[in-house]
Amino acid sequence: MAKNNEIDMLHGPLVGKILMFAIPFAFSSILQQLFNTMDVAIVGRFASSEALAAVGANTALINLIINLFVGCSIGANVVIANLIGHRDNDRIKQAVNTTSVLAVISGIILLFIGLIVSRPVLELMGTPESIIHDAILYLRIYFLGIPFFMIYNFGTSILRSRGDTKRPLYILIIAGIINVILNLIFVIVFHLGVAGVAIATDIANLYCAGRVIWILLHEEEPFKVDPNNLKIDPVALKRILQIGLPAGLQAMVFSFSNVFIQATINDYGPAAIAGSSISQMFEGYCYFLMSAFCGAAVTFTGQNYGARQIERCKQIFWICLAFGALACFAANMLFLTCSDFFLQFFTTDPEVAHFTKIRILWVIAFQAIAASYEIPASAMRGLGHSLEPALLTVIGTCVLRLVWIFTICPIWPGYDRLMICYPASWILTGIMVSTVYVLTAKKSYAFIRKNQK
Repeated sequence: MAKNNEIDMLHGPLVGKILMFAIPFAFSSILQQLFNTMDVAIVGRFASSEALAAVGANTALINLIINLFVGCSIGANVVIANLIGHRDNDRIKQAVNTTSVLAVISGIILLFIGLIVSRPVLELMGTPESIIHDAILYLRIYFLGIPFFMIYNFGTSILRSRGDTKRPLYILIIAGIINVILNLIFVIVFHLGVAGVAIATDIANLYCAGRVIWILLHEEEPFKVDPNNLKIDPVALKRILQIGLPAGLQAMVFSFSNVFIQATINDYGPAAIAGSSISQMFEGYCYFLMSAFCGAAVTFTGQNYGARQIERCKQIFWICLAFGALACFAANMLFLTCSDFFLQFFTTDPEVAHFTKIRILWVIAFQAIAASYEIPASAMRGLGHSLEPALLTVIGTCVLRLVWIFTICPIWPGYDRLMICYPASWILTGIMVSTVYVLTAKKSYAFIRKNQK
């Protein structure tokens, strides 16, 4: 079964194989986003705008808390993919065991962090009194299921390192159906509101974790997980953290800047929070189409760089950049031109719709620009360079947004003007990361050529 889902990344034409990898990856990410979208849509339609705002107000904070460990799963993907290129089965086994232990540890840590910081951080963000109780309730119940979420993400990083993006998709299709059905039952039938949608998400995550564990327990060597021999290998852990921690810290700081943006949005009231939340759902779908090609760039580059195949690494970059940008742009235009159609599924409040459309105009319309730094950053991680794109993204995206919030917004106030910080930061970050990618790739390929002589 594993062989049928595996992709040979080291031989043959690349375009078809990258698409074979990226399309299921994109649908998997979209289905994960569907969990949160269903939460927002169902509470918005069947509870209240305040309940919708309470769920949406947590998005930036949840990402802030979990992204460090999600970054470590990216590190595991790169390390295992690189070892596949080297055909080093013993070290692959060690990396798989290390990844499995990290999944459990990170889930437990995040569980306690989420329960402890929910109230103080939401209060610091200036969450309105009318929604803060529901926001805290949603966040605490959500984090009860976070260990299952982390087990799924680390487990699928093992599968994706060898090109298996189909089985994670199949798992999420079932989980998405479970989530939607339970959302409707808990909210409409039992009137549980935000608690109901959080419980439904936890149950869906539990299913995902259980299925991934079953797959890895029955996988072929060296990818099979043996519960009796689980332990952390220091060498594998060091390499995973070298790549994963910068990626995680980048995403964490990125989310940190979004927390400040969310705090500024909170000043405009519940309608602005709800409207921004809806637009973020749309942005997520667009981003995940691009992110699938980021995943392809990381994994394909990791394997081919491990196999010392320079020309294929170069082709991988350009294919992923072109498809990632085009896929994101196509989705951007769909939401931009059909905003009224999509909005009807989330709200009937005209004020909420007004704020949603403002964010769509300034954020979604320009989102494809982000490919100019996301794809080069992913390619660099595949080459084993994770710190450089992390630092540049922090400077170009996060720092600029904070400067915008604290210097420009006070003298040029307005919800629409706040949104301009997104395209401005994407342009600056794209210029910096693309430039450094060219220099890093040149240096990495020169090192391989030198050792091949």
